[in-house]
Amino acid sequence: MTTRKHGRNLFLSSLLVLAGIGFIALGGIIIAVAVSPVPDISSFASRQVDQSTKIYDRTGQVLLYDYNRDAKRDVVALGDMSPNIIQASIAIEDSSFYEHGGIRFTSIIRAMMVDALGGAIAQGGSTITQQVVKNTLLTNEKSITRKIHEWMLAIKLEQIYSKDQILETYLNNIPYGGTLYGVEAASEAYFGVSAKDLTLPEAAYLAAMTQAPSYYSPNGTHRALLDARKNLVLERMHTLGFIKDDVYAAAKAEKVLFAPASRNAIIAPHFVFYILDQLKTFYGPQALTTGLKVTTTLDADLQVHAESTLNTYAKENQKNFNASNDALVAIDPPTGQILAMVGSRDFFDTTIDGQYNASLSLRQPGSTMKPFIYSLALSRGYTRDTVVFDVPTQFSTSCRPQEVTNSTPPCYAPGNFDGTFRGPMTFETALAQSINIPAIKTLYLVGVQNAVAFAKSFGLSSLGDASQYGLTIVLGGGEVRLLDLTNAYATFANDGVKNAATGILEVADAQGNVLAHYTSDQSSVVPMNIARDMSAMLSDAPARVPEYDLNSPLSFANYDVAVKTGTTDDTRDAWVVGYSPSIAIGVWAGNNDNSPMVKSIAGFIAAPMWHEVMAYALSKYPKTYFGEPNQISATIPPILQGNWRVPDSQGAILPHSLLYWTDKNNPQGSTPPTAIQDSQYAYWEYGISAYYSAHPELFTNPPLMVPLTFTAMVSTTTVQ
Repeated sequence: MTTRKHGRNLFLSSLLVLAGIGFIALGGIIIAVAVSPVPDISSFASRQVDQSTKIYDRTGQVLLYDYNRDAKRDVVALGDMSPNIIQASIAIEDSSFYEHGGIRFTSIIRAMMVDALGGAIAQGGSTITQQVVKNTLLTNEKSITRKIHEWMLAIKLEQIYSKDQILETYLNNIPYGGTLYGVEAASEAYFGVSAKDLTLPEAAYLAAMTQAPSYYSPNGTHRALLDARKNLVLERMHTLGFIKDDVYAAAKAEKVLFAPASRNAIIAPHFVFYILDQLKTFYGPQALTTGLKVTTTLDADLQVHAESTLNTYAKENQKNFNASNDALVAIDPPTGQILAMVGSRDFFDTTIDGQYNASLSLRQPGSTMKPFIYSLALSRGYTRDTVVFDVPTQFSTSCRPQEVTNSTPPCYAPGNFDGTFRGPMTFETALAQSINIPAIKTLYLVGVQNAVAFAKSFGLSSLGDASQYGLTIVLGGGEVRLLDLTNAYATFANDGVKNAATGILEVADAQGNVLAHYTSDQSSVVPMNIARDMSAMLSDAPARVPEYDLNSPLSFANYDVAVKTGTTDDTRDAWVVGYSPSIAIGVWAGNNDNSPMVKSIAGFIAAPMWHEVMAYALSKYPKTYFGEPNQISATIPPILQGNWRVPDSQGAILPHSLLYWTDKNNPQGSTPPTAIQDSQYAYWEYGISAYYSAHPELFTNPPLMVPLTFTAMVSTTTVQ
C-alpha cells in the first residue's frame, strides 16, 4: 500500500511540475506577443507558390510529372464559399475556432506534457489560425523556438484580424494536392463546380484531404482511407450540430464522383502517385513544394508498351471473361528496381475506378504461392524428381481416410481444377501443371508455420499468422500485393538474393544537392542451388503438357523464362508471374470489387497480355540464361530420384507414399522405422491403395502403357 501511494504521489508531482512549466512558458508567450510584429494578412493570398517537384524516368530525361506546374489558386470571398465547406473544415480541423484567441491553451499544455514524456516535439494541437501562420510564414522545422513563434503570431493575428478574415485566408491558401491551392481551385478540379456550389459530401471530401493532400488524394492509392476520413468529417459535423440526423445519413451514403485527372499532365500515373506517397513519407508533406528533382527507376518505354497492352487485353477480357481490370509490375531482379507499374487498364477510366492501383492492393494469390512451398521442400532435402501421388485424399484427421470426397468441416478433401487425378507425379511436373494434391502434401511435409515464415522472407509481409490458413495457404489462402509477389519471384531470378523493391534512383533539392540515391538493399533468402532448381522447374515447358502445349503463351523459344499461373477459387483473381535472369513481370486480372470472372484459368485470362509484355522486354534487355540446377544423387532414396516402382523380394510393386519411404524431416536419411506413427500416414496410404485398385496395370513391372489419369467424384474446393 505504501509503495502504491508513493508512486501515485510521484506521478502527481510530475504532473504539477509539467503544468508549472507550461504556465511559465505561456506567460512568456503572452509577454512576447505584445511586442512582436505581424505581417500584413493581405500578403498571404498573393504569396507565390513554392517551386515545383519534377518526377523523371530512369534516364533523367523523360518528365513523368511536374507536381507544381501551373499551380492553380483562385481567391474567393468567404461569402462566396458554400457553408458546407466552411463547416466541414471547422469540424475536422478546429471545432472551437470561433471561441479561442488563436491558440488552445489546453491543447498546448497537453501537447507539452506528451512531448516531455515522449522526448520529442511531436504534438501540435494546431488551430486554424496556427495553420495559417505555419503555412504562410514559418518553416517546417520542429523545434520549441519555432513552435513558440507560431503561437505568438497566431495570437497576434487574432488581435488584429477578424475570425472571418483568418478563415477566408485559410480556405484560400490550404493545399489540396498537386497544383491545387484553396477551395475554389480544388472544387473546380475535383468536382467541376465552384466553391459556392459544393454539396455536403463533396465538402466533406475536401476537408478530409487537407490533413495530408497527397496521401488522401482521390487519384492515389489510399482512396478507401479518404472515404473513411470523409465519413469522419461528416460524423464531426453531426456531433457539433452542423447537420441533422437525416442529412448526415444521406450524405454518408451518397456516392461522389471525382472528375478525371488530365491525361496530358502525367505519364505512368499509378507509379507517379506511388512515388509521391514515398516522398511525403521520407521528407514530410510540404517537401513536394520545395523544388525536388526525383529520378525514378521507371523504364518509360516499357511502361508505355505495358499500358497499351493491358488496355487492349483488358477490354477483351471484360467481354470474354467478365474481367474489367488488370495490373502489371516489372522489376529488375539484380537490383529490385521497378521498371514498370500499371495499376489499372486506364487510370482515367472512371467506369472501372481506374485510379485504383491494383498492383498495390491485397488479393489472394492462388497457385502462385506454390513455388515457395516447393522451394522450401527442396531446401529440406527433397528433389525436383521426388514423387508424390496425386490421388483423392482426406487430409483432416478428424475424418476417416475413406472420406476422400468430403470437405464439409472439419473434413478437408480438396480436388484439382479440372476434377482429374493423375497418380504419381514428380515435384517438377506437379508444379508445372499446378496440381493441388501434390502441393498440399508438400506443404504438410515442410509444415505450415515454416512455409508461411519462408514466404514472408521473400517479402510477402502481408501474409498473416500461420494459424489463419492451415493447409490452404499453398492454394493461395493469404493475401499479397502484385508488387511484392513479382519481387519475390525476382528473388528466384537473382539466384536467391532478394532486393528491396524500389522506385527511386535519386532525389536532389532545388539547388542540386543530392538528398538520397539508390543503394543496394540485399539479403539472401534461399541458397543459390535451390533458386536454380526452382527456375529449372518453372521453365520446364514439356512438364506443363498437357495443361499447356509447347507453344502456349507461357513459352518463349530460345529464351530462359520461368513462369507460374494462379487462379483463385470462384475465379476472382487470375495471375501470371514469370521471369528471366534480366527481368521479372507479374500480371493480375480481375475486378476491383472482387466479383468473380467467368470460370477459366489464368492461362486464358492473363497469360496472353503477360506474354506480349514479356516478349517486348526480352527483346530490349540482355539475353541471359539460368544457372545449372542440381544434379540428383544416385545414393538417395529411389522415390526422391523419381522411382516409385520399388519391387519387393518377390518382384511385386507395392506403391507407397513419401511418408513410408522417408522421414519427412530428413528425407535423404535412412528409411524411418516408425512411418506409421505419422498422423497423415494412413490417409496418404489409403489414397494410393484406392488408386492401385483402380489401376492395377500401372503396377506391373514394366508397367502397361495406359493413360495416367482418372476422374473421381470430388469436392468442389478447387483452386488452380
